[in-house]
Amino acid sequence: MIFSTLLKLYQIFVPFLIRTVMIRFMGIDYLGLNSLFTSILSVLNLAELGVGSAMVFSMYKPVADKDEKKICAMMRLYKKYYTMVGVFIFAFGLILCPFIPFFIKSDIPPNINIYIIYLINLFLTVISYWLFAYKNSILQAHQRLDIISKVALFTNTIQYLLQIFVICIYKNYYLYLIVSVFTQILNNLLISLVVSKKYPQYKAHGSLNKNEIYKINQRVKDLFASKVGAIILNSADTIVISAFLGLNTLAIYQNYFFIVSALYGIMTVILNSCTASIGNSILLETDNKNYNDFSKITFLMTWVYGLLCCEMLVLYQTFMHLWVGPELMLEYNIVILLVIYFYIYSQIQILCVYKDAAGMWHSDRLRPLVTGITNLIINIVLIHFIGLFGVLLSTILSLLLIGYPWLLNSLFKEVFFKNKREFIFDLCKYTICIFAISCICIFISNFYTGFSVKDFFIQALLVFLIFNSIWYLVFRKNNNFKMAYKKIKNMLLR
Repeated sequence: MIFSTLLKLYQIFVPFLIRTVMIRFMGIDYLGLNSLFTSILSVLNLAELGVGSAMVFSMYKPVADKDEKKICAMMRLYKKYYTMVGVFIFAFGLILCPFIPFFIKSDIPPNINIYIIYLINLFLTVISYWLFAYKNSILQAHQRLDIISKVALFTNTIQYLLQIFVICIYKNYYLYLIVSVFTQILNNLLISLVVSKKYPQYKAHGSLNKNEIYKINQRVKDLFASKVGAIILNSADTIVISAFLGLNTLAIYQNYFFIVSALYGIMTVILNSCTASIGNSILLETDNKNYNDFSKITFLMTWVYGLLCCEMLVLYQTFMHLWVGPELMLEYNIVILLVIYFYIYSQIQILCVYKDAAGMWHSDRLRPLVTGITNLIINIVLIHFIGLFGVLLSTILSLLLIGYPWLLNSLFKEVFFKNKREFIFDLCKYTICIFAISCICIFISNFYTGFSVKDFFIQALLVFLIFNSIWYLVFRKNNNFKMAYKKIKNMLLR
């Protein structure tokens, strides 16, 4: 968790710096172009979805049993799968090439050939699978994600420094992308060298029996169906905005969304670190104990999410004014929708941690797909009537009306085996309280109408004090609050 969190913070701060430099030296349209091709290639990456996770999961038992023969056979199968994934992405990417202009309404930067840019991005994606990618599974199965994080930290530093140099000195977007290709190759080679040195006994040879291959393929299918929807949900907004509103609008929107994704990225790292412990508890503890733990985690995380929501509602526009200036700001109603999206998505992440810990891949495989397709359809309809507001509204509606209740219902049926009414009632109380505190914070913050750094920190401190004071007054007698307070107190004393 420590190395993953450090890497995540690093991967938030430096790209933030690069976005700032790119806006100043090259223009806002290049950011939009970058976001668009990232989303298109995320869709192409559907071919991989499920392969990596299924293979690593399948390796846990052979690693625990020190069955080197089976691990080597799995590596060979993994290598074969990733070669096939790379071929599929490359072939489908070439087929998609003539249709690229349809994804961009306008605002293409001057002297840019979008086909060349697309092909460089395509090659970057393909090489990440063809060049020793299968060796990652060994480190993951041995729970040595810290090594992967350290290598990524090293290669990312080289990439970021070179990209900043290219932007500032040459202002050349082609060179900017070529640097990414170079560092991706370097990252894969370093991982391969580390694995070969640390685990020389593992070579990609041998074969598995048909029954084992069948089980792995079933896991791949379940995870594939589950993650397709997640990609559609996350990529649809970007592609639809670019196709109907243009790269300029997309870039401005992505600047705002960058803050949201950074915050829930950090929180996801923290939540994911609990997955193994939760999985152990689900196997060993009673249903009532597991539900009580779930209730406590939800309360604690909702407390944090609520505070972040209040801070965003008050500080978002001040921060954007300081960062990109008033000419690249959106209306406040977009900020409100972004905060609502953040809150709902974060609540879903809590449920997803329990879903993954319980191994509910098969039963949950259709939910993300239905949610993602619903979001895409509503996206295309609403963007014609209410523009960018409609894109965010469609995402919120699909998550709130389909994604969240579907997953919540599955968890209570398959993990907790009880009625979910009590939990929904508690969550409604927390949400109403957060809404009320947010209104108070927004009202009080109106007395600080400036956009200076000083105003930013004064507002941040006020929101922190107001939110936690009211939360304490409302929930101080709540059992979950007492537990959370005791845990925090013990951590601080230690």
